[in-house]
Amino acid sequence: MSSQQFFGVIPPTTTPFDANGEIKYDEMAPQIEWMIESGVHGICVGGSSAEGHTLEFNELKRLLEISKETLANRVPLIAGIIINSTRQAIDRSIMARDAGAEALQVTPPHYVFKPSDDALVAHFRAISEASGLPVLIYNVVPWCYLGPALLKRIMEEVPGVIGVKQSNSDLKLTADLMLDLPKDKLVFTAVDALLYPSFALGVHGTIAANPAAAPKAVVKLWDLVQAGNHTEAKALHAGLLRFWNAIITDNLPANIKYAQSLQGVPFALPRAPMQAPDADRKALIAKALEAIPH
Repeated sequence: MSSQQFFGVIPPTTTPFDANGEIKYDEMAPQIEWMIESGVHGICVGGSSAEGHTLEFNELKRLLEISKETLANRVPLIAGIIINSTRQAIDRSIMARDAGAEALQVTPPHYVFKPSDDALVAHFRAISEASGLPVLIYNVVPWCYLGPALLKRIMEEVPGVIGVKQSNSDLKLTADLMLDLPKDKLVFTAVDALLYPSFALGVHGTIAANPAAAPKAVVKLWDLVQAGNHTEAKALHAGLLRFWNAIITDNLPANIKYAQSLQGVPFALPRAPMQAPDADRKALIAKALEAIPH
């Protein structure tokens, strides 16, 4: 699959847990169908919004299998790989490929010690070569944050790394990454507060929390920018920013799930230690959602 097949709004799914932290697998398909009906261009399973760092190997495998079956090749399926060692990442990546994923979204090691630049190049090369799948670097770990120069080096030296999901709130880092981007490589934004200016800069799409919580509004924003309708896009940006401010608190995945539940997705709980939003937070989310397409 070429890199050009990954573009636009690719929401990460949430993972539906019950009160005991067990996955309610039968609630994955309704969530995915809702996202597809919202006009999204792909689906990511096992990312941060899915509490992917809590998922066991076989849990992620089953979620990917269900998602692949539900999607029926309507849009691409990307698997989130959030794990610390190269060996574990390779195991999960091969599993994800066999479960039907068409690309990987892979974090750098997320524990407190940062590998050297050479080690990070080797890490992503090993995952790419072992899995045979296109790899997006999920640039999200604060103490192992990859700067534009290192990201471009990895993309140039490892053909299977097709791009980056940029998650720092500093839009300049995204702009710097777009400068002299290697040919046919991709930049996705996860700067939820600044989706509109990110789209205007020419990023290739977004994989982020706002698309998971309000996919219809983000798809509309994407379409407006692609059409050059910046007046309407800027107005929608204001509503999406207010919505983001309502959900970006502690327990973010739980807030996304609550927003989804207001739009017909079965309500699900987060996995401990995350907690469901309280009544005040629910009211803020509901009010902000009313002001944007949903």
